[in-house]
Amino acid sequence: MTTAPASSPSSRPSSSPRPAAPLPRFPRDFLWGVSTSAAQIEGAVDEGGRGRSAWDAFAAQAGRIKDGSDARITTDHYHRYREDVALLEELGVGAYRFSVAWPRVVPDGGGQVNAAGLDFYDRLIDALLAAGIRPVPTLFHWDTPQALEEGGGWLRRETAERFAAYADAVAARLGDRVGHWITLNEPAELTLLGYGLGQHAPGRRLLFDALPAAHHQLLGHGLAVQALRARGATSIGIANSHGPTWAASRSTADTEAADFYDLLLNRLFADPVLLGRYPDEGLASMLPGPVADDLKIIAQPLDWYGINYYQPTLVGAPDPAATGSADFAGIALPPELPFAPREIEGYPRTDFGWPVVPEALTELLLSFRERYGASLPPIVITENGCAYEGIEDGERIAFLDGHLRALHEAMAAGADVRGYFVWSLMDNFEWAEGFARRFGLVHIDYATLARTPKASYRWLRAALRDQARG
Repeated sequence: MTTAPASSPSSRPSSSPRPAAPLPRFPRDFLWGVSTSAAQIEGAVDEGGRGRSAWDAFAAQAGRIKDGSDARITTDHYHRYREDVALLEELGVGAYRFSVAWPRVVPDGGGQVNAAGLDFYDRLIDALLAAGIRPVPTLFHWDTPQALEEGGGWLRRETAERFAAYADAVAARLGDRVGHWITLNEPAELTLLGYGLGQHAPGRRLLFDALPAAHHQLLGHGLAVQALRARGATSIGIANSHGPTWAASRSTADTEAADFYDLLLNRLFADPVLLGRYPDEGLASMLPGPVADDLKIIAQPLDWYGINYYQPTLVGAPDPAATGSADFAGIALPPELPFAPREIEGYPRTDFGWPVVPEALTELLLSFRERYGASLPPIVITENGCAYEGIEDGERIAFLDGHLRALHEAMAAGADVRGYFVWSLMDNFEWAEGFARRFGLVHIDYATLARTPKASYRWLRAALRDQARG
C-alpha cells in the first residue's frame, strides 16, 4: 500500500494516442497469449449434457444483468471454436487461456462425469495443438454448478472437495495434452462481489460473513493442485487479481483504511498461497474448519503465480455521516464498510470508467517481489485488458502498448515475469454488465455472431511478429 502519487489532471493526457515506437524486446521464450472464460463465450448452455450454473440462475433474475441479457448464446464459441482457433493462429500467440466449465463436465457439481462435456475440450485442445498453440485451461472461472450453489456453494467445505474431484476428472481426460494448468480465477471477486455485495452470482449480500467462501476457494485450489500433481502435472498456477492500493492521504484514518482494503483484496488471497498463512490473526479466526491444517494444503508449491491486473485503487476512510450505499465503478458499497474507494483523477479512463495507469503495473510487480521474496515463483500476467467501443480502437492499442512497456520496465528491475495474456480474445458476456462492455481484440456482432478483428488485433499481431524476429 502506498500514498497516491501527486499529480495534476491537466498534466496528464485526456486521450490515448497510438504508439509510434516498437515495443522493447522481451525474452525469446516469453509466453504470449490471450484469455477467455467458458461462461462468457461458450453459449450452448442446454447442449451436450451441460448442467445449470450459478450465473445461469443469476442472469434469469430480473434486474441482475444491466442490459437484461444472458449467456445462453453469447459468442457461440462451443460451435465456432475452429473459427476462433484460426483467429488465434493468425494473431500469432503462443498460448490460449480458456476455462473449462465445471457444469459442462460434472453437471451437478459432484458425482457422474459428463463425457460429452469433456469431448468439447478434447476437440478444442486438439485444434489448438494442431495450430501450434499451447492450451492453458483454467479449472474454475466463477461458473459454480447451480446444484452446489443451492446447497451453500463456496460457503461450504464440501464444495472444495467436489472441486478437487472435478479437477481430477478433467486432468485424467486432458492431461496427456495439457502442460499448463490454472486452478482458480479471481477468488477475490467471487467472494466479495458474489457473496459479499451481491453484485455478481450467486447474488448474496453477506458482507464479512462471505469470508468462508474465500477460505474454501483457496482450500479447493490446494486440493486441486494435489489432484493435478497426482495426475503428473508439472506446471500449475493460480490467477489472482491484484492491484496497488493507494491511500488517499497520509492521515492515519486514510492509511489504515487503505491497509485494510489492501489486506482484503490482495494479501488475503496471496499470503495463504505463497506464505502458508493468513495476513491477520483476527481474520483467520473468522474462517471455518481446521485453518492451520488447511493452510498446509493451500500452500502447495506452485510453478508460477498468475496475476490479473487492471487498475490501482485509491482508498480513504469512510465518511462517518454517510447513511446510504455509495456507487463506485457501478458497484453499490454499503456505508458500514471500514474503507471507501475514491475516484483516481488525472488519468485517461476506459469505457468502464477504470483509470489507465500502466506504471501501477510496474509498482505492483516490484512490490510483490519485495513482499514475498524467495516465496514468490515466476509470475505470469494472466489477464490485462480494457473496455472500449469501436473496431478502430486506438485507445486499446495505447493501453496494451503502455502496459507492456511498464511490464518490461518491471522485468528490467528484477521482476521474474514469464508470460502475458491479453483479456480478451473477443468481446463477450461481461458478467453483470451483459454485452455493454467490449474487452475483445475481435469484435462480435451479437446479432450475426460475425467476428471482425479490430485495429488492436492487427497491432498485436504485428508486435508479436516483430518480437519473433528477435
